[in-house]
Amino acid sequence: MPEPTKKEEWSLGESPAAEEQDKQNANSQLSTLFVEKPQTGTVKVGENITFIAKVKAEDLLRKPTIKWFKGKWMDLASKAGKHLQLKETFERQTRVYTFEMQIIKAKENYAGNYRCEVTYKDKFDSCSFDLEVKESTGTTPNIDIRSAFKRREVKQQEEEPEVDVWELLKNANPNEYEKIAFQYGITDLRGMLKRLKRMRRVEKKSAAFAKILDPAYQVDKGGKVRFVVELADPKLEVKWYKNGQEIRPSTKYIFEHKGCQRIMFINNCSLTDDSEYYVTAGDEKCSTELFVREPPIMVTKQLEDISTYCGERVELECEVSEDDANVKWFKNGEEIYLGPKSRYRVKVEGKKHTLIIEGATKADTAEYSVMTTGGQSSAKLSVDLRPLKILTPLTDQTVKLGKEICLKCEISENIAGKWTKNGLPVQESDRLKVVHKGRIHKLVIANALVEDEGDYVFTPDAYNVPLPAKVHVIDPPKIILDGLDADNTVTVIAGSKLRLEIPVTGEPPPKAIWSRADKAIMEGSGRIRAESYPDSSTLVIDVAERDDSGVYNINLKNEAGEAHASIKIKVVDIPDPPVAPNVTDVGDDWCIMNWEPPVYDGGSPILGYFIERKKKQSSRWMRLNFDLCKETTFEPKKMIEGVAYEVRIFAVNAIGISKPSMPSKPFVPLAVTSPPTLLAVDSVTDSSVTMKWRPPDQIGAAGLDGYVLEYCFEGTDNWITANTDLIDKTKFTITGLPTDAKIFVRVKAVNAAGASEPKYYSQPILVKEIIEPPKIRIPRHLKQTYIRRVGEAVNLVIPFQGKPRPELTWKKDGMEIDKNQINIRNSETDTIIFIRKAERSHSGKYDLQVAVDKYVESASIDIQIVDRPGPPQLVKIEDVWGENVALTWTPPKDDGNAAITGYTIQKADKKSMEWFTVIEHYHRTNATITELVIGNEYYFRVFAENMCGLSEDATMTKESAVIAKDGKIYKNPVYDDFDFTEAPMFTQPLVNTYAVAGYNATLNCSVRGNPKPKITWMKNKVAIVDDPRYRMFSNQGVCTLEIRKPSPYDGGTYCCKAVNDLGAVEMECKLEVKGGLSFCRLLLQGVPPNIIDSYLRDLQSSNPEEY
Repeated sequence: MPEPTKKEEWSLGESPAAEEQDKQNANSQLSTLFVEKPQTGTVKVGENITFIAKVKAEDLLRKPTIKWFKGKWMDLASKAGKHLQLKETFERQTRVYTFEMQIIKAKENYAGNYRCEVTYKDKFDSCSFDLEVKESTGTTPNIDIRSAFKRREVKQQEEEPEVDVWELLKNANPNEYEKIAFQYGITDLRGMLKRLKRMRRVEKKSAAFAKILDPAYQVDKGGKVRFVVELADPKLEVKWYKNGQEIRPSTKYIFEHKGCQRIMFINNCSLTDDSEYYVTAGDEKCSTELFVREPPIMVTKQLEDISTYCGERVELECEVSEDDANVKWFKNGEEIYLGPKSRYRVKVEGKKHTLIIEGATKADTAEYSVMTTGGQSSAKLSVDLRPLKILTPLTDQTVKLGKEICLKCEISENIAGKWTKNGLPVQESDRLKVVHKGRIHKLVIANALVEDEGDYVFTPDAYNVPLPAKVHVIDPPKIILDGLDADNTVTVIAGSKLRLEIPVTGEPPPKAIWSRADKAIMEGSGRIRAESYPDSSTLVIDVAERDDSGVYNINLKNEAGEAHASIKIKVVDIPDPPVAPNVTDVGDDWCIMNWEPPVYDGGSPILGYFIERKKKQSSRWMRLNFDLCKETTFEPKKMIEGVAYEVRIFAVNAIGISKPSMPSKPFVPLAVTSPPTLLAVDSVTDSSVTMKWRPPDQIGAAGLDGYVLEYCFEGTDNWITANTDLIDKTKFTITGLPTDAKIFVRVKAVNAAGASEPKYYSQPILVKEIIEPPKIRIPRHLKQTYIRRVGEAVNLVIPFQGKPRPELTWKKDGMEIDKNQINIRNSETDTIIFIRKAERSHSGKYDLQVAVDKYVESASIDIQIVDRPGPPQLVKIEDVWGENVALTWTPPKDDGNAAITGYTIQKADKKSMEWFTVIEHYHRTNATITELVIGNEYYFRVFAENMCGLSEDATMTKESAVIAKDGKIYKNPVYDDFDFTEAPMFTQPLVNTYAVAGYNATLNCSVRGNPKPKITWMKNKVAIVDDPRYRMFSNQGVCTLEIRKPSPYDGGTYCCKAVNDLGAVEMECKLEVKGGLSFCRLLLQGVPPNIIDSYLRDLQSSNPEEY
């Protein structure tokens, strides 16, 4: 068999011993960490298999530690590689760690027992599983590896022929090694396996040896063994070695030479001779292994059958043929686990072996056997019960709450038992203890609780003899008033239901009696009644009333005692409504109101008031305050003038809001208007003055009944009413005034609330007619030609000024206007010219003249009435070549009184005479029509177009154009190349610039020219060259000079010069650099630089020293 690679050495470990397996089984029964364990699996050679273990992490603060083992000692963490992979993952939602061990491309020697161990602090959990690897060809059957870890059953030994253990190990499955070792008395199994591994290597052919040693030899203890090799050259020197040390001839080691054979005998073999031997010949050697087998161990004294009672000590004895021999004990055919936690113990004294069972039980009744390498013995153990006597039975107990309960009994046997309460097992806790001392059993409960009451039974193990006792827990009644106030007062709102639940304690449950004024409150269905429950007593008052207030008593009584308590119940209610409020004062949108507090406050102090108002004709009340009004007076605001209102009051205490008071008497907010506005003189004659004004800004809900105009003469305070009755208009003429008199004028607005404050004219008015020169105010849209289409209406309003009695005259093109066609309407302030349906004859220049006395004002208006044009006069085909036709035409005679804006050209095939537009909005009077179909004959027509649209008719060509198939040769016209060269020219000049000291400034201009001109910048006629304070840019003809952080010394005249082969051009500008905070601040505020400069110069001239 070829030697395994280094990564495969992990698979050659030993299978765990049966004792270790029993420990693992014991641990796995107490599994506290695994939620899923790896399961035994089977895989074929070359395939993959994965084992999964899951650990719950709910109670873990960190990741647990996991280890994978093969056998009982080989840690697989160091063997991870291409054939073994270990993985771990964590699922946050389920909080479960998943650990995986994946075996890749399994081999036969991977079979065996594996173990998974997980640890976390003081917690430990482990489990074992098996891997079975099957041959894919099916030639070599696999031994079930799990059989190595099951408890071996004792079988009758049969007489077997002498076998070679070495050959058995070489051909056996690794999981059978330990079984073979025990059966044939091999003590050093691990060393034997190491030598077996070395012997499995394939020996190379040797040039020195014709026959080498056998791989291994086996001999019984005290026997003789013979090693033989055959040399290829008998002259070679041979040396024998044991574990690397040369062997010398002696009585134990005898050497012989027979021809080419070299022989070594070992006499009287002992266990020390069990080792590796090799022989050298020249530079080569061959090796072998010697196994010394001990003689089988026989059972010299057989086990004897035993009968005993429960609880007794049992000893099963036997003797074997050798001291300290290895024997195995079995119970009913299964090997007995002898670990630290086992009930079984083995005592060895030389050849004597004893199995000890402390405190035998009926479960120990079985057939026990002992097995050695040379024999076995069995015996039956029978365990029976002793007759049980009850020395002290349990007694019933009555205990007060909180006291200790002690149930005690004594029986004749020292055996354990079980306690039950009401048929359920009793669980020990810090308060409940189960005591077993010899034949006495106690159940002790500290601080007795009500739930400890019940029927207790003690039953001895293995005996169906129950010992019963009853426990009765009593407690004096107690009333718990922790949830009430310090004076035990309960407040309830009138009209609501009171359910006063008073917790009570006591065992047995006490009887509760409620009373008021020595009158008991019975349980039943009355409005005031009592209700009793096991842990509470309840007083119920349905629909509480004011008369229900008072002291209520509760009395508790049971067999352990009595308890009394008094509770005060207070019924509170909302307050009575206040009386109707009084409105003492009224304004334009406000009023003042007051009221008296309610007679009854509901048993709780008044916290404040809510006020509501509504319109008299409405039923909707509106809350005026959202914060409680603490006083008994309030000022409502934001009411509508002229609307009748009512107000009412709500009183508020801690219980709630009272019903509303009766509404107040209706009241109406009213106020006079504000004074009239914009009082002005409209006109003055020799005996009258006409005044005009605007209505008041605030009229109010009372409305406006009219105006009163008053006047007084200069030097007097006697105001005279000009109008006897109120006037509705905002214009009035005061008549009957003396000429050249001066008067003061004022006007008042009057409504139902009275007259407003007067509005005065600011200065005295001279009663004398004033001539106002005429002035015509032409609207902006009439200052240019007024254009309308034929049939549209013309309605022009031209305002004018002038007093007194202006005279108006209209003329058209210097002639009088025919009023039958054009309507003229005049007023004192404007004139209107109206034409219902405009015609082209209405076009022309209209002159307006306004005359006042000797003053004359004139103005003109141009009116243009336009229509669609007529068709072109003549359309002619000038030439036809190829697919093209050249057309010419003459403009139309009638342009529709508007400029011709274009032409529309259409073509039609002579066959169909369907017209198609070829060109639209064409401005010239000649055109070339292209892409015509060869072989077709075409007619053409042209429409004229102005701002009104296309002409109604079109002019068509008289003759048609035939597009011949052969066509004509068209010669392209010869054009001279266009000369694009151009002398430099500035398209955007430089402008004078103001700059702020310390901030970059730029000068910009644009220039064009071909060839591209060369740009040169100069300051004060000196060229700027290689100066780091200046940067020059030129992009797409835009030239820029950037001056970095200029100072006042950078001011001056800057020049940009452009030069090419066709000429040169210059452009200059001035740059002025301003410094100081004032200039910068004004510039940031948006003040133009020229205004800033003028301002600073004026400032400097006025204060030259401070500047």
